[in-house]
Amino acid sequence: MNIEKYHGTGNDFFVIDASEPVADRRALAIELCDSDDGLAVGERTGADGVLFLALEDGYASPRVVMTLVQPDGSTAPMCGNGARCAAAWAAERTAAETVMVDTQAGTRRATIEDEGVTIEMGAASFAPDAVPLAGDEPLLDESVEDLSVTAVDTGVPHAVAFVDDVATVDLDALAPPVRHADRFPHGANVTLASPRDDGFDQRTYERGVEGETRSCGTGAVAIAAVARELGTTERASIPVHPPGGRLDVRFTARGATLAGPTEREFAGSVSMAAPPVVEGGTDGAAGD
Repeated sequence: MNIEKYHGTGNDFFVIDASEPVADRRALAIELCDSDDGLAVGERTGADGVLFLALEDGYASPRVVMTLVQPDGSTAPMCGNGARCAAAWAAERTAAETVMVDTQAGTRRATIEDEGVTIEMGAASFAPDAVPLAGDEPLLDESVEDLSVTAVDTGVPHAVAFVDDVATVDLDALAPPVRHADRFPHGANVTLASPRDDGFDQRTYERGVEGETRSCGTGAVAIAAVARELGTTERASIPVHPPGGRLDVRFTARGATLAGPTEREFAGSVSMAAPPVVEGGTDGAAGD
């Protein structure tokens, strides 16, 4: 099987062309993404998910259909960094500067430049039926378990909490009770933010990964949206700094955009033994 690996500020994904004959995508994602026994290419063993991508012709701009299967085998309707990596993958095959990315949360327009990929993320929603939430009222800076959180949908649900310093928080202890709280009938990603001179620091415990990731694009947009909703900032352009690098969120009349670098870490063929074995490929392939 031909497999590539991309990351956006450390949020990494195996990429497989949707035309590959995969009988069970869920089982394959669980196998490849395992952090101990999964596919060992790029900077680490495993990944934060598998992107199955289908490039479609016949449109004014190239169009790529993205399906993200997460390490627990679930499917996520949206992933900001995943969509940016999907756009970079499509651009490498078409030399296009604009790519349309079809996700389960809607179609997103991506622009590819030398410094990285910018993707339109749509409008964040605090509405209970959009997140979704149990109950009829938005959840704005209210106590859930041991955190004071605001619930927002940025393609997937996030419970955002502002703390003094994200680096001092035991995320693995605090996040799971909020992630599974009754207020979130479908669960939620748990994203922490703390202020810094040029924006916010970020840490996110991701639903479906069931652990912290080095970056989360929907989480970065969630932080910026919640900061504006609560009056913490009125800025239209907000840098967010997850552990893996810097993402830039900007608000326009069309909603939010997410910008940052992407990189292709590996391209090659893999024998699906147990564990998967690399048969041929190149690590550190050129990317954006």
